[in-house]
Amino acid sequence: MDEENKLSRKTVLKAAIAAGVAAPVALIGGPALARTTVATGQAPALTPYCDDGDDPTIPQTEGPYFKPNSPQRTSLVTPGTPGTRLTVSGYVFGLGCLPIARALLDFWQADVNGAYDNVGYTFRGHQFTNDQGAFSLSTIVPGLYPGRTRHIHVKVQAPGRPVLTTQLYFPNEPRNNTDTIFDPRLLMTVRDAGTAKEAAFDFVLNVPQTPTSTRPTTSNPTTSNPPTSTSNPPGGTTWAAGTGYSAGARVTYSGRGYVCLQAHTAQPGWEPPSTPALWRAE
Repeated sequence: MDEENKLSRKTVLKAAIAAGVAAPVALIGGPALARTTVATGQAPALTPYCDDGDDPTIPQTEGPYFKPNSPQRTSLVTPGTPGTRLTVSGYVFGLGCLPIARALLDFWQADVNGAYDNVGYTFRGHQFTNDQGAFSLSTIVPGLYPGRTRHIHVKVQAPGRPVLTTQLYFPNEPRNNTDTIFDPRLLMTVRDAGTAKEAAFDFVLNVPQTPTSTRPTTSNPTTSNPPTSTSNPPGGTTWAAGTGYSAGARVTYSGRGYVCLQAHTAQPGWEPPSTPALWRAE
């Protein structure tokens, strides 16, 4: 099969949205998106959205404005925050189109004027998917700044897996045609909701899964045997599943010291060497 015929339904649909033209009717009448199935609480069956040849969500540059230690929160706005309200929701899936529970998502973006807060943590925050692999972010439509189209930055990480760093884009933006970083595969689906907007995007991570298996479950932290270490740095403790860690906390794991980058509750699969978004080796 040649490269042109490998274009997935999702890629063609999103490219059409980016260009502001109607998508081919033959591509619209397919099965429902995976997110409509997972909402029932059952592990979603394979759908064309994630089994028609799509690759995992593509990575993009982190850019100069990322900061670790963002607060854990699902809302980046307060009642007085200026800007058009935006809700971004979706799911995190693995290669078998099964949702990934407790995946870490760290968002950051510009304010309504196109400026990033490099002193504090305005429009910065991280959260975790629920048991159905779902996430929801309350924010605003980010402003524009020279050289870029409108976008939201995000890091996504399944427990014990590498970090995906990428960006999300808005359809029908004039600068989509001139931004050299823009990629239509990262377009969100956006609609008006009164004076606000609602956007949707599903991440597909490079995490092997068996499509016929049930949704992955998380071990009970209270019954798991915590890993052992051979030494503790000054002020540090041995890493243990089920423990809540704050940013700046120090632990040891397998004899090596680590500093916590983001507040979280540890669970099996999130050992410090496996989660660079949460721990930095000393």
